[in-house]
Amino acid sequence: MSWMSPLSISYIRATHFVRQSAAWRERTLAYVTFADGLLRDEVAGAPVVRVNTPVLGELEGFLEAWRCAEVVSVGQCGAIRYSYNNDLLFGSLVLPESDFSEIAADIDTPSPLQRATRHAFQEIFGLIGRLNYPHLLRIFSYFPSINEESYGLERYRQFNFGRQEGFVACGRSLTENTPAACTLGTAGGDLTIYFIAGRNKPVTIENPRQISSYHYPPDYGPRSPTFSRAALGRVGEHEILFISGTSSIVGHRSMHIGDVAAQTRETLCNIETVVGEANRIASQARYDLENMSYKVYLRRPEDIDIIHVELQSALGPDVQAIYLQADICRHDLMVEIEAIAGIPVEII
Repeated sequence: MSWMSPLSISYIRATHFVRQSAAWRERTLAYVTFADGLLRDEVAGAPVVRVNTPVLGELEGFLEAWRCAEVVSVGQCGAIRYSYNNDLLFGSLVLPESDFSEIAADIDTPSPLQRATRHAFQEIFGLIGRLNYPHLLRIFSYFPSINEESYGLERYRQFNFGRQEGFVACGRSLTENTPAACTLGTAGGDLTIYFIAGRNKPVTIENPRQISSYHYPPDYGPRSPTFSRAALGRVGEHEILFISGTSSIVGHRSMHIGDVAAQTRETLCNIETVVGEANRIASQARYDLENMSYKVYLRRPEDIDIIHVELQSALGPDVQAIYLQADICRHDLMVEIEAIAGIPVEII
C-alpha cells in the first residue's frame, strides 16, 4: 500500500496483529473490533474501539485498522481516548448509561441515553476545539435497543435529542458543516462513539432525492437527526469522500417495507445520487460506485445472500464490502450501507 495516502483502512485478523512491524503500528490511528474484543489496549498502543456488531461472511474475526502516512501520537482527555498526526484526529469514547441515571425516571425527564449523548458530543467538541482539529468529518455511534421505547420515547429519538442538545450547547450549527454519520443498534454494551476530525472544513453533501435529515418533520421525533448525507474532506492535498449510513428512504419516508432486495436497490440508488453530487463538487478525483469500500449493516443475518447478490449485480463481482449485524435506526428498515472513497482499503 502506498504511503502517499494520508488515510487508509486495513482489515486484519486479530491473531495476525502480532506479526505487524513496529513501524506499521506506529502509523495506526485506531483499531475497531466487532463483537470479539480480542485486541488488548495495552498491546495495541492506539485506541481500540469495541463495537458489538458481529461480522458476517468471510471477514468474520477481522479487525479494522485506520492507518495514516505519519507516526501518530496518543492521548486521553476525560472519557475520550485519541490519536493524532498533523492532519487528523481520531477519538473514541464509551459512556455507560448507568452513569447518567441519577434522576428518577419519568416521561418529562431526559433519559440516561439522552444525557449521555449530550455529554458525549460536548466532550467531543471540547476536545477537537482544544487540539485545533475543529471540523468533524465522520462520526460513528452505536448503542443497544435502538428501536425500543423508554421514558416515553424511542431510544433512537432520545439519541437525536441528546445529539442536537450537544451541538447547540457548543454553538455548532445544526444545518451547516455537519459531519457524515451513522447510528446503529448493537447486541449489547454501552453508548460507543468514535470519530475523525480534521484541520480543514469539509464540504457537506446532501441528496436531492431526500429531505435533509435535519429538516425531517416532527413525525420522526422531537429533535431531528444532525448529520449530512456525505462529507468531502480535504486532508493535505487529498480529498476523501465519507458517505453516511444510507437506507431505503425517499423524501423522508421508508420505502419497500418488508422487501430487503428492493430496499438494497433503493439504498444503492441513494448512494449513486450522493456520489453524483460529490463529483459535481469535488476538485480532484471522480468517484464511482465500483471503486468504493462499503460497510453493510443487516438487521437479519439470513438476508446476507440476498443483499450480496444485489451489490454484485449493481457494483460488479469484486465489490469490496464488510457485512455487520446491527439494528437500523428505523424499525421498518432492514439494511443500511455506508461507504468511503479516495483512500486505499486492503485485507491482510
